[in-house]
Amino acid sequence: MEKWWKASFLLLVITVLMTSLVACNSEKSSDDVKKLEKVKVAEVTRSLFYAPQYVAIEKGFFEEEGLDIELMTTFGGDKTMTTLVSGGADIALVGSETSIYVAAQGSTDPVINFAQLTQTDGTFLVSREKIDNFDWEMLKGSTFLGQRKGGMPQMVGEFVLKNHGIDPHNDLNLIQNIDFANIANAFISGTGDFVQLFEPQASMFEKEGRGHIVASFGTESGHVPYTTFMTKESYLEENQEIVEKFTRAIYKAQQWVYENSSAETAKLIQKYFEDTDLEIIESSIERYKNQTSFATDPILDEEEWNNLQNIMDEAGELPKRIDYKTLVNTEFAEKVME
Repeated sequence: MEKWWKASFLLLVITVLMTSLVACNSEKSSDDVKKLEKVKVAEVTRSLFYAPQYVAIEKGFFEEEGLDIELMTTFGGDKTMTTLVSGGADIALVGSETSIYVAAQGSTDPVINFAQLTQTDGTFLVSREKIDNFDWEMLKGSTFLGQRKGGMPQMVGEFVLKNHGIDPHNDLNLIQNIDFANIANAFISGTGDFVQLFEPQASMFEKEGRGHIVASFGTESGHVPYTTFMTKESYLEENQEIVEKFTRAIYKAQQWVYENSSAETAKLIQKYFEDTDLEIIESSIERYKNQTSFATDPILDEEEWNNLQNIMDEAGELPKRIDYKTLVNTEFAEKVME
């Protein structure tokens, strides 16, 4: 009888302990979920050019910082900025030129660039015919299918052409009235001798024999704040801790991309590009890494800012020059790099 009582008592103790442990774990899990701050991020497009952002999500770098990222693709600089300004997003990933456009309109709540993701142009010059010894002079007299007027790809494209002695509006037939999403299809249908494309479309065209990569606008343009994370000044002031944590997660991802192989990055982010072959994803990432298109850290420096405004001015799209410190805050980037 005594043995039975002891066994029953021991079983009761074990049951109570296990129940308490499960309850504690459930409570802890619940608390962990509650700790995650929701941050809505609007990206201007879905692109391999933004690989470090997807790495930060998939590697759990945002979660490590206590952030729950809700990512939305808003397709276009205007729509992205409208989403941010109207409060539909907390943070936007878009070209820095958009913050200048907003400031030039006299906004009382300016949009502040706080973390840079890409530092060169991400487009490539693709020719319809194979060219063994390409020279920029070959573009003269051709039909060039460029990017949307007023956007960074178009402005950088024209800047590079001018640097090679080509007047985009007089030396070639420049087409700029096709939406970003339809440029590749227009080229496939027979429009243009040359086209300006992002990855993975450039590599896909080359693999399919539809076109041939002959030059990189990224290596020709120099460093510019091509795509940055930005937010309204009011949000930044009220959520400094969130912005710092967000920037730290991005910096971790930037380091990870350059410290690991393109193959590993490709596998990690493949879910974001389900219609693209893994091989193409890998080669595109490698191409961007080789020309250091992915920023190695989140700091947007003053030289890059001035280069951006020079490019905009050359394209006739700069409403007015705006001082670096007015629309750029590197405080968070500098802090996470300490």
